[in-house]
Amino acid sequence: MSEPEDLSQFSMLELFRMEAEGQTQILTDGLLSLERGSSGSTIEPMMRAAHSIKGAAAIVGLDLIVQLAHGMEDAFIAAQHGQLRLTPNRVDVLLAGVDLIVQCSNLKEANLPAWLATNEGNIRSTMNAIVGIAFLPEPVEKPAAPVQVAAPPPPVPAEAVEAPPAAPPTEEAAPPTERRAGHTQRGAAQGDRLLSLASESRINAHQMHPLIETMQRFKRSQSALLTALDDLHEAIARSGIPALQEKAALVLQRSQPLKQTTLAQITDMENYERRLLNVSNQLVDEVLAMRMRPFRDGVQHFPRMVRDLARNLGKEVHLEIRGEDTLVDRDILSRIENPLNHMLRNAVDHGLEPPAVRVANGKSPMGTIVLEARHRAGMLNIEIVDDGQGVDPQRIRRAVVERKMATPAMADTMSNGELMEFLFLPAFSLKEDITEISGRGVGLDIVQDTIRQQNGTVHVQSQPGLGFHTSITLPLTQSIVRSLVVDVRGEAYAIPIVKIERVELVPQAAIHTLENKQFFDLNGEHLGLVSSAQVLELGDMEHHELLPVIVIGTGARRYGLVVDAIRGEQSLAVQSIDPIFGKLRDISSAALLNDGEPVLILDVPDLLLSIEKLLAEGGLHQLARADSAARRRMKRILVVDDSLTVREMERKLLTGRGFEVDIAVDGIDGWNVVRSGDYDLVITDVDMPRMDGIELVNLIKKDIHLHTLPVMIVSYKDRPEDRARGLAAGADYYLTKGSFHDETLLDAVHDLVGDASR
Repeated sequence: MSEPEDLSQFSMLELFRMEAEGQTQILTDGLLSLERGSSGSTIEPMMRAAHSIKGAAAIVGLDLIVQLAHGMEDAFIAAQHGQLRLTPNRVDVLLAGVDLIVQCSNLKEANLPAWLATNEGNIRSTMNAIVGIAFLPEPVEKPAAPVQVAAPPPPVPAEAVEAPPAAPPTEEAAPPTERRAGHTQRGAAQGDRLLSLASESRINAHQMHPLIETMQRFKRSQSALLTALDDLHEAIARSGIPALQEKAALVLQRSQPLKQTTLAQITDMENYERRLLNVSNQLVDEVLAMRMRPFRDGVQHFPRMVRDLARNLGKEVHLEIRGEDTLVDRDILSRIENPLNHMLRNAVDHGLEPPAVRVANGKSPMGTIVLEARHRAGMLNIEIVDDGQGVDPQRIRRAVVERKMATPAMADTMSNGELMEFLFLPAFSLKEDITEISGRGVGLDIVQDTIRQQNGTVHVQSQPGLGFHTSITLPLTQSIVRSLVVDVRGEAYAIPIVKIERVELVPQAAIHTLENKQFFDLNGEHLGLVSSAQVLELGDMEHHELLPVIVIGTGARRYGLVVDAIRGEQSLAVQSIDPIFGKLRDISSAALLNDGEPVLILDVPDLLLSIEKLLAEGGLHQLARADSAARRRMKRILVVDDSLTVREMERKLLTGRGFEVDIAVDGIDGWNVVRSGDYDLVITDVDMPRMDGIELVNLIKKDIHLHTLPVMIVSYKDRPEDRARGLAAGADYYLTKGSFHDETLLDAVHDLVGDASR
């Protein structure tokens, strides 16, 4: 694997620290493997690691590490020749030496003398123990503790588990050099900047699409012009005037290349757009790949942590890590380290039984925890499974009733899955009897909150006596977020798809009001409705007959967020908001849409808090019109035309007569709209991009739900064959744009659907 940085910029001492970090990990992994009874093949790599540390330490003048590594090397040679059995007590001694090497290697040169003076006693006892390790007595039951040195793994939060804390590292024993840390931070910042630029390149590629659509419209206008020229040429040919015939033929001849040129230009532009999008998407993928790290980078210290904690508790526990090569976004990897640490410590401390209890229950004296990471359905799935005593659902049921969190009758109807959800409540604990399921719910609320902050979910299940199973699902990366883009008061906002339960279109008539709160029925449940404009403090929202509703939240904290319109789904490259603004309420980050428009990404947990605050204060904005029940229902018409001028002219005419009018810009747009709304009439053009009007009429008339819907074609094409083609497709009326005036269109609409009111 290539070096991530230019090593020439580091001093010899910094290079030694980097080497010691890797070699001590080899020593730790090897010692844990030998303790579990693996073959002696792991001794050779440990001998090489100790020898490498000794040589490197001699170069930089760290005599203490030279002596420690030399003593460890002698112990490995003795073990290799069968002269020494590496018992758990002796592994304790060697691991203490590894810890000492890690601490010493991380010191700044100026701080080394003071650290040596402070830790002289521990250092001396550790070195003596390593040198004389072959003569240490065999362990009986109690693990030996020859030295009290700080372990190298990252510190664990105090709330993670009630376990004996490790001695804190000294002030001088700082993490690897500030210079190296600075390089890492700068590398991360450069990666973020690259992702931002890659995202902008993709946006620029999407800018080609409107230009191509403009060229398509130009092609249609040109086609109409060429058709008119053909008609003019035929008319002149019939006139019998030679001079005009000659000029008409010349004009027709000169116009023919224009069509081929336009087609060639459009083809070139479409090919260029495809190449540009392909390159920009590959660039985004490559930048994202740079941010990915193997799962092992975040969990390599867990086996040592589990082993040490189990030894302190008098237990035998083996942690098996699977999927170490699974790639994870570096930010997610760093943020889930504490939750995983928490779950593993709880499994060791409260879930796995002492050896004697396990043997009495017919189990192996050594407990097993499996930590596995894998990609599944485009998400990162992490499983933590132990073979301990598990959680008894009946104990949870009794605790729920005792704490008056549910009535006995209600608790009796709860499934095991519903009971397990109580373990995530902050005040819920089952810690009265340490010999059973001792506190398996303590702190799970912290784990759940952390996972949810990463747009993930966590679920637990258990079988009494057979173990506990935790399943964590997270997005593969936080850099690209699949989002639903919505409009609120004319501004675009994005909501992460993973935070949305469903999307509904709710009619005004379906809204009910009780105690000044508004609801609608969703599968038999009354779901509260809240205006997104009010939550975001943007004023009153527009009133529509059909309200787009985004369902967010879970359980009792589940609401329908009403927006003005739904644009659709997009994958957004997340860009953090400048820290100068602090934490913006209800906003998590920002991004750019495919058309380059900036968009704010909503923070759903924040939104839920804001909604609850509004509900507590009262005064919610009314979403339904006050007179909606008494108001006469106006008939709705959908106008489908790619010409802005024609659309607006028809909309104004029809609105002036009292009709409610929606518009669509082409056949595909019209087909999507007509299926989602309740319309009384469709008025469509014929020549449109993506899908023409004849195809749209065919689809409507063949649809089982729409076949009775009247459709009017309004087109410039006025030849009898064009009219016959439209009526054959199923159109109920055919009107030519060149012949109708205002009253002609309105009369035709009246013939089909009558007056505007129902």
